[in-house]
Amino acid sequence: MIKYKLTCKSCNQNFDSWFASSKEFDKLKSIKLINCSFCSSSQVVKSPMSPMILNSSIEETKTDPNQEKLKKFKKRIKKYQDFIKCNFEYVGENFAYEARSIHYNSKKKNAKGIYGNASHDEVKSLNEEGIETQTIPWIKEKEN
Repeated sequence: MIKYKLTCKSCNQNFDSWFASSKEFDKLKSIKLINCSFCSSSQVVKSPMSPMILNSSIEETKTDPNQEKLKKFKKRIKKYQDFIKCNFEYVGENFAYEARSIHYNSKKKNAKGIYGNASHDEVKSLNEEGIETQTIPWIKEKEN
């Protein structure tokens, strides 16, 4: 399908119309089946128009500045994650239990720090007990 901007030579009105192909337009024009939608004249011609062509190199240069900020943010979060993975013990869903265990057991106070998953309510409860916790965004490995 192709869309043309058409102009009527009789009334100078412009309008758009769709055709199966440029050959189809020429065929319909030659047998006078293209008429002005305003005055019904068959004096209809194609208007000059610029094609819309998507060019990947042009599209790449028009990057959203927020996308660049997001990339930098994700890169920084990834650095934090790598540091945490190297220096802390992953305890998964048992984070709240393990945090309390370390806090209340004097023998475990010098143990390696931990990280894991906790609900908002669990984190709130830990903080109310005086157990210091932090929440950070976590980017999954397979995310871009």
